[in-house]
Amino acid sequence: MAKWTAFPYDDTDYSLDAAALKKAWGRLHAGDAEPLPKDDKVLAAWALFHAGEFQKACEAGLKAGAAGITVANKAQAIYANYLEKSEKTKLAMFQEIAERAEAQAAEDPKNANAHYWMAYALGRYSQGISVAKALAQGLGAKVKTALETTIKLSPKHADAHIALGTFHAEVIDKVGKLLGKTQGADTATGLKMFQQALKLNPASAIAMIEYANGLVMLEGDKRMKEAEKLYAQAAECQAADAMERLDIEMAKAELED
Repeated sequence: MAKWTAFPYDDTDYSLDAAALKKAWGRLHAGDAEPLPKDDKVLAAWALFHAGEFQKACEAGLKAGAAGITVANKAQAIYANYLEKSEKTKLAMFQEIAERAEAQAAEDPKNANAHYWMAYALGRYSQGISVAKALAQGLGAKVKTALETTIKLSPKHADAHIALGTFHAEVIDKVGKLLGKTQGADTATGLKMFQQALKLNPASAIAMIEYANGLVMLEGDKRMKEAEKLYAQAAECQAADAMERLDIEMAKAELED
């Protein structure tokens, strides 16, 4: 495995020992509703993830076997989305996650995050190759089904609500409301998903950011003021781990543009 780019912020230490991680688990996993692992090796991989050691977390997760696949997928997905500079590598990473998660979902169909990480990886891959091209390849339906399955299995999965809202927004933004309907996308459902995500995880910077993006995609410039307000709120959030720090820094960068 080639060396991944390091987490770029060293002004805050997000490392936690096992006891502190267990205590903070509910807060740290308010987005993905991931249950606390029983295996100490998997818990250690999660500690690496929260500290921003994404490559080590991914390697430790894979080494831990079936129970570590979710942490490996999340570490690789967050890294690819925020820190990988090569577009080609990023797309390959998302494909790899999608394949691993699909195999995990086949093996363990009740594992909500197996379906979620497949959807997330395919969604990001679709954005990379262009949403229209991805829809033509049938990826849209796959993403939508996987996210709906995640929510059915884990109704409090805030991140799946965000991703499903983004699905509706992206499709309508790229192909229009009429063609969007054929893909099962509609404005009201998209907005409802974002609102539900924020209800489930009110402190989530990424929920605010994606809701802001979704408002503009679904309703145009008339919602721009609201979107800017959401970005400002996201930029003021307090990061509990490295991933949240990346979300908040993205909101700050967006406000500066």
